[in-house]
Amino acid sequence: MQRDNIVQFKVYGRFALFTDPLTKIGGEKYSYQLPTYQAIKGILESIYWKPTIVWTIDKIRVMKPIQTESKGIKPIKYGGGNDLAYYTYLRDVEYQVQARFSWNYARSDLAHDRNENKHYFMAKRMIERGGRRDIFLGARECQGYVEPCSFGEGPGYYDDYPQVSFGMMFHGFDYPSESGVDELYARFWTPHMNYGVIDMISPEECTIRRFIRDMQSLEPQTTPLEMDESLRDLLEEGGLR
Repeated sequence: MQRDNIVQFKVYGRFALFTDPLTKIGGEKYSYQLPTYQAIKGILESIYWKPTIVWTIDKIRVMKPIQTESKGIKPIKYGGGNDLAYYTYLRDVEYQVQARFSWNYARSDLAHDRNENKHYFMAKRMIERGGRRDIFLGARECQGYVEPCSFGEGPGYYDDYPQVSFGMMFHGFDYPSESGVDELYARFWTPHMNYGVIDMISPEECTIRRFIRDMQSLEPQTTPLEMDESLRDLLEEGGLR
C-alpha cells in the first residue's frame, strides 16, 4: 500500500466489560482494566468492515481514570429461568485509538476490491457518522459511541504516569478467515502503559498462543446476480446499512 492508512477516533461509554476469561467460571464476569486488542478490532469492524481488509490496532490512549463498578445480574440459564451473578464493569471509559488496515491475502478472490482510496475514505466517513453498526464496549449491554479525533489531543488522566504494567492479558484470536490455517488459536501478551498510551503489538508479534480447536472458514458464496460495482460503491458511500 502506498498510503499510510491510518484512522484515528475516540470511543467512549458509561460502562465497559472486557471480560477476563478466568472470571467466567461459575457465571461471574470481571473486566480487564484495559480493552483487549480483539475488542478494539471488533469496534473497528462495527465502524467499517469488508472481508477485503484486516484492521491492525497501533495504539490506544486511556483518557479517564480506571474505575470499576459491580452489579447484580440475573443471566438467563440454558435450562430456563434466571441465575444470579455479579459482573464487575469498567465505569465511565474513554479511549483514543489509532489503527490502520491492510489487505486480507487469505481472500485472493477479492483481489479486484483492493482499492486503497475507496476503503480509506469510506472508513473515515463511517467514523464521522458514528459507525455502520452499533458499538459495544466488550459486551452488548455496554453501549459505546465513536467520534473522530486526533490521537494525542486533549489532556488524559495518565499523562504523568511513566509506566503501568497490567500483567498477562488476552490479546485476540487467530481466525482461519485471516490466517489461512484451519485452526483457531488464542493469543496472549503483557501490555504496558506509558504516559497513558499502550502500544499494541501485532498478532504476528504475539509469542504466547494456545490452540483452541480445529476450525474451517466458510467458502465465499457467489450470487446469481452480481450487483454492478459502481452501484455497490455508491450505496456504501451513501452510508446505507
